[in-house]
Amino acid sequence: MNNNSKQLYLDFDEYIRQGEPSKKEKASIWQTAIGLQAVDGLQTSEYLKTTACRHIEGEIDIDEARKLIKSYYQSKTLRKASENDMQEADKVSANITKILSSKALDFSTNGYISVHRRVFEDVFKHAGKLRDYDITKREWVLDGDTVNYLNWEDLRRALDYDIAQERAFSYKGITSNEMVRHITHFVSGLWQIHPFGEGNTRTTAVFTILYLRSIGFKVNNDLFAQHSWYFRNALVRANYKNARTGIDYTTIYLEHFFRNLILGDKWDLRNRYLHINATDDWKVQPNFVAPTSTPQVKNENPTSTPQVLDYLHTNNQHIIKLILAIGDVEMSVKEMLNVLELKERKSFISLYLNPAIDEGYVSMLYPDSPRHPRQKYLLTVKGLALYNECRRAEK
Repeated sequence: MNNNSKQLYLDFDEYIRQGEPSKKEKASIWQTAIGLQAVDGLQTSEYLKTTACRHIEGEIDIDEARKLIKSYYQSKTLRKASENDMQEADKVSANITKILSSKALDFSTNGYISVHRRVFEDVFKHAGKLRDYDITKREWVLDGDTVNYLNWEDLRRALDYDIAQERAFSYKGITSNEMVRHITHFVSGLWQIHPFGEGNTRTTAVFTILYLRSIGFKVNNDLFAQHSWYFRNALVRANYKNARTGIDYTTIYLEHFFRNLILGDKWDLRNRYLHINATDDWKVQPNFVAPTSTPQVKNENPTSTPQVLDYLHTNNQHIIKLILAIGDVEMSVKEMLNVLELKERKSFISLYLNPAIDEGYVSMLYPDSPRHPRQKYLLTVKGLALYNECRRAEK
């Protein structure tokens, strides 16, 4: 991460530590948006920082922030070459912030293409357009070699296939390790298609964040803010093979990123581990804290060995009971009350249902219509993963 982006991160981190909830959320999103510019070596401006802080403080909304950034560069009649890159970083950061401020996701090929269009609106003329040529890219992590990206004639067909496969995939009955492994392979395959001339990694990152949210995960923005360059290099390594030098495809580095993100592992995410000719000092990537595979609770005794509370699990017993009650079916509120042998609907919603929804374990069958007459509730992917772990622990 460049020094300017690092300073922005530190400033926004102050909001996250001390700010009210709405400011924390805005600051976290700006962190991610700015951090993702590092994948293309771009640096944001001080003007962006000032504008972002005004948005976080509530002085302006995100649309006004984007307009101010656009006007700022329109007013510059003379610009240095470096400012063109800075303009891209500023505009894209603001665009990503707007996208991530919404919970909506069209999980389809058109939705993925739309993310690219929205991320690079007013930046690339080809925003939202599939490339019509083949590409190669020299990569530092590959000692100047390139990944073999998909040929341009098959781009849409490949996107349709990968997204349809993921939509049809069932997370029922799999372990949290298998879940992370599957998500890793899906994101890796989606990125390898590389459907756009530029901006593929940033598009994939934003789409991934939105998707993980949609299946129940509260994504830790710190990882994308601080380790976006690692994320890109891990995608490169996952899709590179060279038989002559004995290098095969490996998703292990990308899996470490997602294990940190989803399970709370502490893999050391530094790029030197990923280089195909890493020195002996950088050939073993350490995990500083390895969570166990069963649900755990927070350690209440500070003098004992600390237990790990990963992002998949909860120590809220009401949520755990509700997850075990729902299992792999859909239930109405009345049905859940019957299974749990509860009578007070109001207290059930307050103590069980709303916390489970807020923490991403349970979702509505009709999320756009909360009062739908046939409304039912089901476990998210995150909820299913915890359900599977709890059932295994009972055996």
